[in-house]
Amino acid sequence: MTDAVSSGGSDDRRPTPRDPDTPVPELRASDADRERVAEVLRDALAEGRLDMEEFEERLEATYTARTYGDLAPITRDLPGAGVTVPPVSLRKEPAPSGPWAERILGGAGSSTGAVAVMSGFQRKGRWTMPKRFTCFAFWGGGEIDLREAYFADREVEINCVAIMGGVNIIVPPGVEVVVRGMGVMGGFDQREDGVPGEPGAPRVVVTGFAFWGGVSVERKLTRAERQRLKEERRQEKLDRKAARRELRGSGEEGLLDRHGAGVEGLLDLHDAHLEALEQHRELMRERRERHEERREAQRERREARREDRDRRRRGDY
Repeated sequence: MTDAVSSGGSDDRRPTPRDPDTPVPELRASDADRERVAEVLRDALAEGRLDMEEFEERLEATYTARTYGDLAPITRDLPGAGVTVPPVSLRKEPAPSGPWAERILGGAGSSTGAVAVMSGFQRKGRWTMPKRFTCFAFWGGGEIDLREAYFADREVEINCVAIMGGVNIIVPPGVEVVVRGMGVMGGFDQREDGVPGEPGAPRVVVTGFAFWGGVSVERKLTRAERQRLKEERRQEKLDRKAARRELRGSGEEGLLDRHGAGVEGLLDLHDAHLEALEQHRELMRERRERHEERREAQRERREARREDRDRRRRGDY
């Protein structure tokens, strides 16, 4: 008896234990197993993950399956019970890289609101625009300048209430603006509404109410950017002049030899005309830039006077 027990109970022939919840592909599937797979397919059809044709194909394969190996591929690309499906974002997310990525910081903003009652307010420079900024202007005005601002989110909202007052919003080029405010004997500026934004740029949504007042939205470059573009135009002008001089000194040399000073006079006249036209364009650009700078200076002086009046009313000095 001892020999019989030892020969039949050898460790080399002992079966390896396995997890009872993990089916072996070669094992036969039961009707209950096929029904569980069919239930997953019905849920996928109801959620729109499968169309009717694909649902019918998979259902037929389910009821004809014999083993777990036949059932496994049918629901391999479908979420099962207890599986959390990752949410799909319906909002435009910031680009992982690019000029706007470093300006969308997340977190809280530097200031969440402003009030101007017979006075004014101003938000400009290097500040962080929150997800929602609320401002109120009554017999006063305010300015929200986002040209150098950082943003707490990909989409921010400016809620403006202007009663016999006004709010001016300045955005840089590339930012998308959506205007949803309502005006009664007043209005919201719609000129920048619907202009497509750059990839990764934030979206600014302007909402609120204006009664005998207004909310304006304008798109402007910073002074540093305007100066940079001005220098680039100046350099391009110098490059064009140098190219024309080089062309006249090389390719036109034979033409002048054949036709004499008459052609040279025409070329001089043509160059003078081009130069005068470029000078006129540059003059018009400079006038527009000076006009913008004067408007900004006047707005800053008005804001300073309003703040001075407020301090006098409060008796700060």
